[in-house]
Amino acid sequence: MRGFYEIATADPARAAVLGDTPLTYGELHERVNRVSHGLLARGAEPGDTVVTVLPNGADMVTMMLATFQIGVYIVPVNWHYTAEEIGYIISDCAARAVVGCERYAGAVPGGFEEVAALAEGHPATPPPARRAGSMMLYTSGTTGRPKGVRRRLIELTPEELFPILERKSWRHFGLPSGGVHLVLSQLYHSAPYGQAMMAVNYGHSLVITERFDAEEVLALVERYRVTNTFMVPTMFHRLLALPSEVREKYDLSSLTHVYHGAAPCPPATKRAMIDWFGPVLWDYYGSTEAAAVTMLSSQEWLERPGTVGRAVEGMRFVVLGEDGEELPPGEPGMVYIEGINRFEYHGDPAKTASSMRGRLYTAGDIGYLDSDGYLFLCDRRTDLIISGGVNIYPAEVEAVLQEHPAVADVAVIGVPDPEWGHKVVALVQPAPGAEPGPDLTADLLAHCTGRLARLKHPRVIEYREQLPRTPTGKLSRTSVREAYLSS
Repeated sequence: MRGFYEIATADPARAAVLGDTPLTYGELHERVNRVSHGLLARGAEPGDTVVTVLPNGADMVTMMLATFQIGVYIVPVNWHYTAEEIGYIISDCAARAVVGCERYAGAVPGGFEEVAALAEGHPATPPPARRAGSMMLYTSGTTGRPKGVRRRLIELTPEELFPILERKSWRHFGLPSGGVHLVLSQLYHSAPYGQAMMAVNYGHSLVITERFDAEEVLALVERYRVTNTFMVPTMFHRLLALPSEVREKYDLSSLTHVYHGAAPCPPATKRAMIDWFGPVLWDYYGSTEAAAVTMLSSQEWLERPGTVGRAVEGMRFVVLGEDGEELPPGEPGMVYIEGINRFEYHGDPAKTASSMRGRLYTAGDIGYLDSDGYLFLCDRRTDLIISGGVNIYPAEVEAVLQEHPAVADVAVIGVPDPEWGHKVVALVQPAPGAEPGPDLTADLLAHCTGRLARLKHPRVIEYREQLPRTPTGKLSRTSVREAYLSS
């Protein structure tokens, strides 16, 4: 068998989605086919985009698989975003269709269709001229406006693409055919999306959660004999915070792979999770642009605490100094990756070019390699804030705060937080006549509402008489952060 569609045809009774509303592979396949026909009837063609604003669940999985067999890009959008933010993405990608649900109706400008409406009246047979599609995830840039990460589509069917994906990427995850995958993170993020797609293409059953609840995670693992899942370090913190009597009452022995990524994991946290779960933690380093570049076992990490792993076969890390020369082991510099699949930032060739150095790609991370090629990170992009595994870009938050008449200047930084990894801190220089204090803080937070997703709102707002800008107007957030942390 080769991938979801062939598995569904050969073994339609296999469990695809477990829980209160279970689905077999055959039932899911029929839903997928009906929706594919529905999108084609609305004029979708290879290379078009379809935006989804959906919660985790069978509808989202249906959209992932329906778009994947008709050659279109699915653009899954964070439903925490405001109507303005979602409207920008819909417009920027020239969406052929927008698929949503009543729960988020107020956040989707211009209307949407529900999955059931797309499927209604269409046949359950496979669509004609099938070819593989892809995901185009929007990720922010230095301007604060998100850009879609777009990969070239290949004129192959999903079944023909499967062995290529397996050879280049999926085999490094070490998953067998069959198992139970627990979805804990939102499917509008690249890692959870990729993990779920890999799982169904390996014939796994999905247990899908909408929100993370630490004890419920343990109960689901025991109830459904979950074999693999993906988490971010914030989830580890919440699990470890459970009372010992709660942690000990559930049987977690079915777990073979607990993948984690998206944010740095504190060594003490990772060691505690390995002590509890056993050597089933697998860390991978990558990005939306590069996908997974490393795959690190628990044993390797215990031998080299703090590493994020060694480049998988077909890829290579190169650490360059400021002069562009390759640095020897142990010396930190800009981390570049050789061997990633080609991509572009939709509509922004300058940004695409700035991330590349010939055939080398960089996410802007600083790190070093040891003598065996294991990568250690010193900092994850100077300005990037990673809170709960979610990327937050300071420029976007600053732009909103600077719209307020009481703000003369503002610097947004991320500072360490024991639960979230980082929290958003805004350092505000009040405009003349504006009085710093609780009333202004409340007013600024209210100003963010409707303009920024709540997860981007500052957790702390402090006031400064002056922010350190250069004569050309540049602000060093590194200097601001260092001063803040040392004060």
